[in-house]
Amino acid sequence: MRKVIEVRNLYKLYKVGESIIRALNGLDFDIRKGEFCAIVGTSGSGKSTLLNMLAGLEKPTKGEIILAGQHIEQFSEDQLVKFRREHVGFIFQSFHLLGTMDAVENVALPLTFRGVSKTVRLKKANDMMRLVGLEKHCKHLPNQLSGGQQQRVGVARALVVDPDIIFADEPTGNLDSKTSREVMLLMQKVVREQKKTLVMVTHDSQLAEYADRVFHIIDGEIVKIVDNRKLTEEREDEVV
Repeated sequence: MRKVIEVRNLYKLYKVGESIIRALNGLDFDIRKGEFCAIVGTSGSGKSTLLNMLAGLEKPTKGEIILAGQHIEQFSEDQLVKFRREHVGFIFQSFHLLGTMDAVENVALPLTFRGVSKTVRLKKANDMMRLVGLEKHCKHLPNQLSGGQQQRVGVARALVVDPDIIFADEPTGNLDSKTSREVMLLMQKVVREQKKTLVMVTHDSQLAEYADRVFHIIDGEIVKIVDNRKLTEEREDEVV
């Protein structure tokens, strides 16, 4: 599998008074196409800063971030906006659905910014609503949907632009445990069936078990990487 994310010697330093805070302290890792990776850490560990760096929302102090073969740390703000529009999908903790638009219109919204015709964007949005199991809820407004359904709409909206990479920031943070599991299973399904690369930030190590690999971050450093696929294979071998 080809690498879709490459991070080399990544630092992010902040000056607070006379002190220098190392939010990220020399990170090196790769993520391959079609992989579901979780970045796990407590508040202040650097996980959200890392996600912002990968998404081009913050500039690194030092280091390289190569997404889909492009050095985004060298991009101007306009280039970053264009890159995100063409290559990246986002899933947010608080859904960010527009209350005046129905579900399918919310899903279609990113295509509007690309200048896609209404007929084409609504067809694609309906296809994505079917993929996330909400084809019967296309005309519902966000306040007529449960939290889990709203997040499914969020997943559909991230997918409608056919992104190379999806970034998910605490995607189940506002959901109960049962609904969280359902959303995580949906995200697993999307990665496997659509061959998408998904990077999720979470403080919940149980939710991270749904990912293929888990990056544990403490004080701006990745202290271990757990390959859940290998663990599953080893468990299956033990059973046999």
